[in-house]
Amino acid sequence: MKFIKFLLIPIVLLGIAGYAVYYIGTNIASEKIMDSVTTELVNSGEIDNIKQRIESDPELKSHMEEARNAVEEDLPFTTKGEATRVLINKVGVTTLNEIQEKAESGSASIEEIIQELESKLSEEEFLALKVIAYKELYGN
Repeated sequence: MKFIKFLLIPIVLLGIAGYAVYYIGTNIASEKIMDSVTTELVNSGEIDNIKQRIESDPELKSHMEEARNAVEEDLPFTTKGEATRVLINKVGVTTLNEIQEKAESGSASIEEIIQELESKLSEEEFLALKVIAYKELYGN
């Protein structure tokens, strides 16, 4: 009986510690990444180009309008940390890296990226991502 307690307690504690590191780590990582990306985009003036591209593309503009009009209480998540966890769980780190590489190299269109994300996320989750992106771009 003592052997089981001796073995079970450390396993449970390690499990709790692992979950805490994952939970806190994704929050910290997502905040740091988004802050650095936002700062870089603002400093380089690229954020204005992104806003202009959204305004000139009817599909992207409709996505942002949908995000602007969304009721946040109905969304499955509202923070970048929660969004990060959902993306990691539903899309996967490898796929997210592939999407990033395709976007940076220009080998994937915005429509292809949106379609891939829509296929892996529910409508509500995708709307929540749009709301977070809208807030990051327009500061609301």
